[in-house]
Amino acid sequence: MFTSYLNTVHRARLSLLQVSATGILWGTTGVVVQVVAERTGLGALAIGFYRLAVAAVVLLAIGFPARRRILAAFRAAPAGVIATGVGLASYQGLYFIAVRLGGVSVATVVSLGIAPVLLSAWESLRSRQRPGTATLVASAAAIGGLILIGGATSEPGTATTAGLGLVAAIGSGIVYAVSTAVSRHTTQGVEPLTLTTLSCVIGAVAILPVAAVEGLAFTPSAGPVALLIYAGAITTALAYALFYSGLRHLSGSVAVVVTLLEPLTAALLAVLLIDEPLGVATICGGLLLLGAVAALYLNADGARREDSGTT
Repeated sequence: MFTSYLNTVHRARLSLLQVSATGILWGTTGVVVQVVAERTGLGALAIGFYRLAVAAVVLLAIGFPARRRILAAFRAAPAGVIATGVGLASYQGLYFIAVRLGGVSVATVVSLGIAPVLLSAWESLRSRQRPGTATLVASAAAIGGLILIGGATSEPGTATTAGLGLVAAIGSGIVYAVSTAVSRHTTQGVEPLTLTTLSCVIGAVAILPVAAVEGLAFTPSAGPVALLIYAGAITTALAYALFYSGLRHLSGSVAVVVTLLEPLTAALLAVLLIDEPLGVATICGGLLLLGAVAALYLNADGARREDSGTT
């Protein structure tokens, strides 16, 4: 029994590390999108399409020997796989729209901050149990840190649109929460790499019509093409494979709290690469986020127990 307990804690901590790596990789996407947009003139949705398309090509190439197993996995759970893929494209698209209309700060705080709250509420209703104290405290600390970082990285003088931008950000957060819940359920029966492959293919197809309206043509050059390949292969294919793998042994609410390392990573990269000032609010927000993730890591057994209650 003691060996089983240690294995359970080990799996939970490994899952936390996988999801933490996901948040860090996602955090590098903002710089990539900014550089590619400046050098090519592509819009955010077009870059999002190329990101998913590159990921799909890479994953299909890797998974070609197992293509029959991938098709069998799709046939076994078509609704869940399609919902995961469409959700992947939808919350990215809504987030990009929110950034364009309402600014990075509002889009990030609202869309990422609403997901842990919604997932905690859903899991509590489903299991008829209150989330653990450690999870609640970590969620509150993480959201507080997110707000501090979002406020510190907002651009002075940027007018935020309280209408469509806010609605898009709320929609992105809701879809992100729902997509995480659906994909978590789907990962119990579909291997993470297989689910990543199928969701990227479906996501690329889903976002293509909107991206085509925005415009997909650009003059290729080595730098932007390399960054698009990085965005697809690393921040999408690798990151989502890690995310879906981590979801197998974590509750959705814990997973989305840990992926709040994304805005922290983006803020640090802005300081290191774009020479943005490192303010007190960013430091305090970063410490809160890191403290929240550390608390969840130390409480890995509790996170696993909550996960068992929501399966």
